[in-house]
Amino acid sequence: MSDSSKAAAYTTATERVQVWTEATTLFVRFNNPARHNALSVDMWEAIPPLLALAEQDDNIRLVVFMGAGEKAFVSGADISQFEDQRAAKEAVDRYEAMAEAALTGIAEFSKPTLSCIRGYCIGGGVNVAIACDVRIASSDSVFSVPAARLGLGYRYSAMKNLVDLIGPGSAKDLFFTARRIDAAEAKDLGLINRVCAPDQLPALLAEYTSALEANAPLTIRAAKAITAQILKPSTDIDLALCTGLIRGCFESQDYTEGRKAFMEKRKPKFQGK
Repeated sequence: MSDSSKAAAYTTATERVQVWTEATTLFVRFNNPARHNALSVDMWEAIPPLLALAEQDDNIRLVVFMGAGEKAFVSGADISQFEDQRAAKEAVDRYEAMAEAALTGIAEFSKPTLSCIRGYCIGGGVNVAIACDVRIASSDSVFSVPAARLGLGYRYSAMKNLVDLIGPGSAKDLFFTARRIDAAEAKDLGLINRVCAPDQLPALLAEYTSALEANAPLTIRAAKAITAQILKPSTDIDLALCTGLIRGCFESQDYTEGRKAFMEKRKPKFQGK
């Protein structure tokens, strides 16, 4: 169960984003089932403060995003708010800034993030998913980027995340046609990492939460940060940062614990120090 003190710290101003902790995992669940968990303004706004708390919480090693119910992860933006939020330039700018802050916060979060997808993963849902490090999905999930059917402009950062993940050809295919694809094709494209039967999704998620609880957090965070450097143009890569992260792993108490546990033929107990 959740640690009560941690659970009290992780709260949101909206009932449409539910949050709790279990062991070393922070769960963030989008809860707008009447609209298939479409993202409303208050839902976008809830994400950055949660990530800011989790960034400073040494107990948290993984953040999982999921949707309430079995029909949808996130079915896009809540278009019922478009008339108010996107009718004028100022409203467009505000809406885009909120979404950008949330998605950038996920993408730049230093600890691992995972999207656990069941059902519709459409538009903004795809953006949330591809901002995460890992994506797992049930076989009954459906994916689409329908911006071309709505006449929406698409942010550079969201388009770049999609192109970086599945390549320009596949990204343009999905974007130009706005077609829906199933989980099998999404996996073939590299849009998601693993697929399982719907009733096996909790077990697959538990595999990740258990692994992140057991494995060395400094090593994982270093790997995430170095991967981000690898994706940059060669002239922008910070090799000194990479070297420092690697050195930090070798100089950590966790490395000492890992060696001892190996020699003693037991499971290591990493502390992230």
